[in-house]
Amino acid sequence: MSRQLPNIVYIYADDLGMGMLSCYGQKIIETPNIDRLAERGMRFTRAYGTSFCAPARASLMCGIHDAHAGSWTYTPGNIYKKLSIGELSFSDLQELLYNTGIEAQAGEEFLGNVAQKAGYQTGQIGKLEWGFSTTARSISDHGWDYHYGYYDHMRCHGFYPPFLFENGEMVEIPGNTDVHCGNPELTDPSDMSCRQIYSQDLFDEKIKSFIDENKKVPFFLYHPSQLPHGPIFYPDVYPHLQHLEELTENEKQYASMVLRLDETVGKIVKQLEDLGLLETTMIIFASDNGHETYYKEEGRSLRDQTLAGDKTNEINQPFRTKTCGDIFNGNAGMAGLKFTNWDGGCRIPFIVSWPGQVEEGAVTNKLIANYDTLSTIADLTQSSVSNKDGISFLSILQGKQDAKEHEYVVFTCRYGPALVTKEGWKLRIVIPDKLLNQTRVTYEEELNILLYHVGEDPAEEHELSGLYPNLTKELRGILLKECDGNLMNGTPGSHFASPDYYVPTFNEVMEGKI
Repeated sequence: MSRQLPNIVYIYADDLGMGMLSCYGQKIIETPNIDRLAERGMRFTRAYGTSFCAPARASLMCGIHDAHAGSWTYTPGNIYKKLSIGELSFSDLQELLYNTGIEAQAGEEFLGNVAQKAGYQTGQIGKLEWGFSTTARSISDHGWDYHYGYYDHMRCHGFYPPFLFENGEMVEIPGNTDVHCGNPELTDPSDMSCRQIYSQDLFDEKIKSFIDENKKVPFFLYHPSQLPHGPIFYPDVYPHLQHLEELTENEKQYASMVLRLDETVGKIVKQLEDLGLLETTMIIFASDNGHETYYKEEGRSLRDQTLAGDKTNEINQPFRTKTCGDIFNGNAGMAGLKFTNWDGGCRIPFIVSWPGQVEEGAVTNKLIANYDTLSTIADLTQSSVSNKDGISFLSILQGKQDAKEHEYVVFTCRYGPALVTKEGWKLRIVIPDKLLNQTRVTYEEELNILLYHVGEDPAEEHELSGLYPNLTKELRGILLKECDGNLMNGTPGSHFASPDYYVPTFNEVMEGKI
């Protein structure tokens, strides 16, 4: 294959709000390596993921938004712990998963195999795949030639795994002996005897090896990191943070987790530069969803109430920095956090660096979604894909005046779906708790239907449905159609499979335990 096609590196942060990056306005810490990508490429200001990790990752892999019926199911979480405690054999565990979630069908197109079919060597290293757990067969079916990392999202809540997987083979990690992977909420955080090797260090080594081994062929490296998803734990706070009196210990550790991700970005860029590959590599940096305040403490960065003691809600009192006291302003002044369909929960950092093809220092307010990536890779490789919601953003990267753009993008959350138009109008649906156990919900039900203009009002402080009833009705119809006629498809509830295994409760979801 011709070397005219660039190598592709896709770095996928976990729960990283826009406001945590200095190139998006972070004031307390600096993220120089990620900032340098923005300086050398294009920074998007209106990119959307979705409200939490599992649907975001499935949407990215499939190239479709996460409000469709029957596109995927959430497989069980924490099931790989059963290997550690001897409750299931590896073969039995794999068989359970094969018969739980929706598996890839013949001819179905995923992000990895679109690149694979174009001649790329593909590799996925880190927090692997989708649902809350996966298998080597699923990863291979999605088009990854090489894969290394966790097969279980719940185990990613610790950073010291006793084992990971490499192309389906279990690899034990010497010195990491805790069954909970060192999760500080489940294992004494002061006990380092069971925590010897930090997972991001392992990923950095495998990333370096993958790039080195494929330096003479086109490659597509996908690195879904755990960072900076909580619970907060970092063994050595970065030295320049140690004496910042305005930060608590939790905040210093969280900031260190963000900086550790930035360090990985720097290592990747340096290796590409040393190998003479930087000029022929497209680097994409993004996050799965918006911000989360894992560092919340009494009197600051509160999630469930304001500093004045008022309870937050999904209708008219979301988390906001100015009312809830987030010292980092991690959602960049927007409303809401992870798990919500406020912009702070779903709008994401998105940066593309591609020397010679993308104007240095470019900033665009074109509307894109994470599910556009598959269509973009297909466009780049002149491949055809079918039945996708994504639109290629290649022409946006190339600065073309007639660049294609979405009329609207769609995403979901615990309470219901939302839609944002290219003009900046946003329709949010909030389904009451009493209806969330139903299998079907339409506008005949008692719903909260909320309209904003996030272009003029990014904090979503002014609800406008009463002033624009016709527009509200029009957007309602579009959103119901995108949910395949059932608004419950815009919630996680319709995507959980239901055999006898662990599925997180709503409280666990809201407490950040997935």
